[in-house]
Amino acid sequence: MTGSRMRDHWWWRPGWRIGRRLYTFHATFDGQPELHQLVTAHQTALSGLGSLDIIPLEWLHLTMQGIGFTDEVAAADADAIAVAATARLASLGPVELTFTRPIVDPESVQFQPQPVEGIDEVRRAVRAAIAQVRGTEQVPEEESWVPHMSIAYSNADGSAEPYVEALERVQTEPVTVTVPRIRLIVIHRDERLYQWETHRAIPLAGAGGASGTSNR
Repeated sequence: MTGSRMRDHWWWRPGWRIGRRLYTFHATFDGQPELHQLVTAHQTALSGLGSLDIIPLEWLHLTMQGIGFTDEVAAADADAIAVAATARLASLGPVELTFTRPIVDPESVQFQPQPVEGIDEVRRAVRAAIAQVRGTEQVPEEESWVPHMSIAYSNADGSAEPYVEALERVQTEPVTVTVPRIRLIVIHRDERLYQWETHRAIPLAGAGGASGTSNR
């Protein structure tokens, strides 16, 4: 599915403002060179068309589940949620995702990887961990979701057709990656780009130990 019109992604969603940070869970894609090559091929086709903010490879991510803004969620709660999520995810193995072709969404160009069952199970465990610590009524966002990884954000209103046509000319093969961990991060969007620091990296079972804070 592709959108016929684009709109500016960078409108200020409720609660967001310059300087504000959010606790959220992401899957990130550092150390995935084949995926990076796939993304680069499509980003190259889009470059020069205008009205798009191309996402640097280091900031590629699959948005999973928010917790809340850092001025509303105690650091102790974030830590407790990370511990609870680690325990719940200990029984799950690494998740495989296959990236085929990106689509043009009204606000971004994005891949919607398949299959979704594994990453959906991970997200359900994360939501249960948030409920365990903060209560069911404090779990934000809807239970239903569409896993996606954006490669560019629209920064203006206009036709989607030039982007659709550019992407159709790209010839690539699908790429399957293993997601060995998810990250509880502290994210901001101050510079029309989602950037973050890792609060806690949480491995999926059999994928190695958890690590502490890093800048990605």
